[in-house]
Amino acid sequence: MNRIRVVVADDHPIFARGLRQVLAADRNIEVLAEARDGETALAQIQEHRPDVVILDVDMPGKDGFEVVRAMEAQGLSCAVIFLTMHNNESLFHGALDLGVQGYVLKDSALAEVVEAVKVVAGGSNFASPILATYLFSRRAREKTLLKQQPGLQELTPTERRVLQMIGDGQSTAEVAEKLFVSVRTVEHHRAHICSKLNLHGRDALLRFALTHRSQLA
Repeated sequence: MNRIRVVVADDHPIFARGLRQVLAADRNIEVLAEARDGETALAQIQEHRPDVVILDVDMPGKDGFEVVRAMEAQGLSCAVIFLTMHNNESLFHGALDLGVQGYVLKDSALAEVVEAVKVVAGGSNFASPILATYLFSRRAREKTLLKQQPGLQELTPTERRVLQMIGDGQSTAEVAEKLFVSVRTVEHHRAHICSKLNLHGRDALLRFALTHRSQLA
């Protein structure tokens, strides 16, 4: 069995050393490198192309969110686990909206990080158990939204992705660039989404995407 290749990025050396020791003690995990800031983390990811990267949300230079956005822009594909001291629902939903697969509170990280790495490396999501109420409330809002907007189930995967990107504040040109399609194609997607969701008016689609951003991931 191939070992799970990991990069760890945290600006607190003692905490990072503890994480590395816990991870290295598992024979199925290989820690490739450590970073103390976002720029170095991005460089390490570019160099090593790990299976999993563990990112502190709060780092000098680029924070965890900025590193993930840069990874997406550069086509760097690996599972991401966020580490944070903040038991904050908006940060949690922001991470999920960004496609982060793992979210671990630092208070429990040493006990949970090995399981988190294995879970996200296997293609599933992981969150510290204390955050379970956030997941339940998110799912409840998603079900409510589906009842209010049954047309969401009719969206194609591409249309749903376009809607998510609009909710992230990206322009038509930016969406086209990231999806490697023409602006005209994105405009067609926007029109189909509006039709399926019965949205009318110049800014109706943008307002809908922004309002329901956390339920569209």
